[in-house]
Amino acid sequence: MTHKTVHIIGAGMAGSEAAWQAAETGIKVVLHEMRPVKKTEAHQTDKCAELVCSNSFRSDDAEYNAVGLLHEEMRRAGSLIMRCGDASKVPAGSALAVDREAFSEMVTKELHNHPNITLDRNEVAGLPPAEWENVIVATGPLTSPALTDAIRKLTNEDHLAFFDAIAPIVFKESIDMSKAWFQSRYDKPGPGGTGKDYINCPMEKDEYYAFVDALIAGEKTEFKEWEKNTPYFEGCLPIEVMAERGPNTLRFGPMKAIGLINPNATTFPRPWAVVQLRQDNALGTLYNIVGFQTKLKYGEQTRIFKMIPGLENAEFARLGGIHRNTFINSPKLLDATLRMKAMPRLRFAGQMTGCEGYIESATVGLLAGRFAAAQVLGQDITTPPVTTAMGALLNHITTGANAETFQPMNINFGLFPPPDVDISGRERKKAYTSRALADFDGWIKEWKKAA
Repeated sequence: MTHKTVHIIGAGMAGSEAAWQAAETGIKVVLHEMRPVKKTEAHQTDKCAELVCSNSFRSDDAEYNAVGLLHEEMRRAGSLIMRCGDASKVPAGSALAVDREAFSEMVTKELHNHPNITLDRNEVAGLPPAEWENVIVATGPLTSPALTDAIRKLTNEDHLAFFDAIAPIVFKESIDMSKAWFQSRYDKPGPGGTGKDYINCPMEKDEYYAFVDALIAGEKTEFKEWEKNTPYFEGCLPIEVMAERGPNTLRFGPMKAIGLINPNATTFPRPWAVVQLRQDNALGTLYNIVGFQTKLKYGEQTRIFKMIPGLENAEFARLGGIHRNTFINSPKLLDATLRMKAMPRLRFAGQMTGCEGYIESATVGLLAGRFAAAQVLGQDITTPPVTTAMGALLNHITTGANAETFQPMNINFGLFPPPDVDISGRERKKAYTSRALADFDGWIKEWKKAA
């Protein structure tokens, strides 16, 4: 009875969340994942919801930050991704970061044990069979060429594309803690943290500018001819690309020293710049270099990153890399419930829709799973209010963005309707979040009543 089954292609953040949400309504779900039968350029395991670029879900502040607000809405909606994220968290200041292996293992186990979910380890090459009447395509930015070509032919237009980069990971025991120190910016504690959750490596003025020069001069990965006109996503620029934008770009970006005091300094406790490392696993043996996505060749990464005070003898568990991401022009191709206008039996979810970020991808997966389940069950589909983080994100990728200039977007308060109060600063942010959670609670209550 294929019309009562939802098929989900891709078991990343979006596909895993979509499968869970749909299955929780009582309908049958088949989750198709091509790994390990067919690998991608970036994944290293066959686990569901594998985290590739980072282990951070970013800010968990639901009162003053749009990402933290999205976390809270996801929790209130019964998100599997957030539940597993909270259960596998590691210290990261005010952010929510996770032990990536424990997180993926937990998500995979939950999906495998759900009585309504079947995990199929095979590639869906090309468009799904016509008898699959309810399909969610959540194949992410590394969609297989066969499916990508089929979607391109269906929509009569090329995919948009951008480059995404991966930051290196260092073994903690190889960091020189006589030069580095533990501290969160402004000593701010976060989920499971103490206010001393980052390892900080300080740079003085001469060290910093020598480092910037080395980044710019370092040998980079060569792009293939078909990749040369692909832009970078502004929210995840390679460290050397930022360095090329001006000598002080990094010290006012990922290497800013604000809110940090070096206890090892004998003369100047406020460093010129700081490289931060964030815990990557629950054991605390691995740390990733925050904001250091890179397209430098491996040998150059080892040489240049060892210029950082405290990392002179660093041993790398993983070096940085770069891969090409693809996404569809969602405002042009999708309706308000994420269905493809040219073939409504297909819904799209996750990063492929042009939402950027782990939690944003999972959010769109959650919505797609709920929308698909409602359709199967013959229920009315109501989208979340645009005043909520979920609604603002959904609105942007379906009807709110300009299709002519559409680019990947993280959740931010600029996607929300302005609050009906003339205030600024933190009070204005609080007005956004208070309104959002009140409206979200009303929406989710009505949704549960309809179900």
